[in-house]
Amino acid sequence: MKKMRLAVLSSLFAAIICAVTLLIQIPVPSTHGYINPGDCFVIIAGILLGPIYGPLASGIGAALADLITGYAVYIPATFIIKALMALAACLIAGKGGRIIRIIIAALSSELIMAAGYLLYEYFIIGFGKAAFSEVPMNLIQGLFAVIVAVPILISVNRSKKLRKLLNTGSELNVDL
Repeated sequence: MKKMRLAVLSSLFAAIICAVTLLIQIPVPSTHGYINPGDCFVIIAGILLGPIYGPLASGIGAALADLITGYAVYIPATFIIKALMALAACLIAGKGGRIIRIIIAALSSELIMAAGYLLYEYFIIGFGKAAFSEVPMNLIQGLFAVIVAVPILISVNRSKKLRKLLNTGSELNVDL
C-alpha cells in the first residue's frame, strides 16, 4: 500500500510541477530559456516524497513542461537539475527538520538550479557569457520558490487531514 501511495503521489506531484511550470513562463531572451514558479513544488515534492520519489516526480514533471513548450534542448538538463534539487531539499531538510533546516534546504536546492542551468547553457548549449545573464532571473525564481514552498510545508504539517493523506510511512520533514 505504501508503494502505491507513493506512486500516486509522485504522479500527482509530477502533474502539478508540469502544470505550474506551464502556467507562468517569463522568457529570458538572451538564453531563450524561461523562469517559472514550478520550483515551489519541486522543493515540496523533495521534502514530502523522499529521496527517490521526490526527485523522480520533480525531474519528470519539469522535463514534461519543457517538452510541451518546445524547449526540448533543456529536457536532459531540466530532468537532472530538478531531480537534484528535490534530492538536496530532502537530504538537507532531514526527517523532522526544523523550519531553519527547511529554509536552508530550499535555498540550497535553488542554488543547484541556478548553477546547473548556468553550467548547461555555458558548456553544453554554448551560450558563453550570455548564460550568466540568466543567473539573476534564476535566483529570483528560486527566492520566490522558497517564499512559497515553506509556508505550504508548514500548512501541510499543521493539517491532520493533509498529513494523513500524504502519509508515506514517515512523519513530514517539518517540525514546528
